[in-house]
Amino acid sequence: MDAVTRVGITLGDPAGIGPEIVVAALHAAPREWRDRIVVYGDRVPLERAAAQLGVTMPALELVTSGHGDACTPGTPDRASGAAQVAYLEAATAAAAANKLAAIVTAPISKTWARRAGFEFLGHTEMLAARLGARDVAMFFVGPKLKVALATVHRPLAEVVTDLSTERVRVVIELVAASMVRDLGVTAPRIGVVGLNPHAGEDGLLGDEDAEIIAPALEQPCPPATLVGPLVPDAAFRDAVHGRYDALVAMYHDQGLIPVKLVDFDESVNVTLGLPIVRTSPDHGTAYDIAGKGIARPVSMQRALALAIEMVARRAAQAR
Repeated sequence: MDAVTRVGITLGDPAGIGPEIVVAALHAAPREWRDRIVVYGDRVPLERAAAQLGVTMPALELVTSGHGDACTPGTPDRASGAAQVAYLEAATAAAAANKLAAIVTAPISKTWARRAGFEFLGHTEMLAARLGARDVAMFFVGPKLKVALATVHRPLAEVVTDLSTERVRVVIELVAASMVRDLGVTAPRIGVVGLNPHAGEDGLLGDEDAEIIAPALEQPCPPATLVGPLVPDAAFRDAVHGRYDALVAMYHDQGLIPVKLVDFDESVNVTLGLPIVRTSPDHGTAYDIAGKGIARPVSMQRALALAIEMVARRAAQAR
């Protein structure tokens, strides 16, 4: 199979809902997709999930870890921690060797991954380091909202010290490029959300909007149109109603609260700035329902479909 179109799926924590949502997504996928997919996961949790869902395990290429077969759904432990790290390391190594065009990642547990020696905050940081990406951003793509984050997993008290004009500009440019290349929006309208209430109210409620964010919008970013800094409490409603094709939010919860309110089941996390496509469902391991066959697979299905779409667009543009 041509590496330009090959897609890897990592199982995430085999004690979480990863096996269920991966099996459900593969079962619903067209046959021609399954022929392009490699699953990085162990057979026992996948077959158990298929039995719970009442479906036949699709025939597919499997790269196992040797750790996940003994895991119990809903009960993470050191074996499940080692398994999820092994899946991710194997898929990332394949991508670095130009054997994969995309990785779709099921949820990991940061706690158990860390106990297994995982030194990164999450997927995004690990993939950036392993694949040599200097600038990356989290971009949440849903049917109603598309939102990128200028800062990610930072305490709120540290957001201002982390935020810079250069970082805001980098994220704007990453979003603009992805909207055109990956999503087919030829002239995207990108709104940049202010940090403070009322976008600072001309300095009455803070200077960061004028001194940090506004300068990032001074230079054009063709073919995108940039607007901002926008009043945060109005920007997301305007985007839902079509005024903006995408938004750049300044911190984690500013962007994620509206995304999860409006597009929870269908939002996909995309890592911008990598040399490959990376998508994931926008939820966690959900240990409380793992193994019960009731996890909703929609976000995983969307993540796989979006990865396939992005790979196809990039391949067409490279011809």
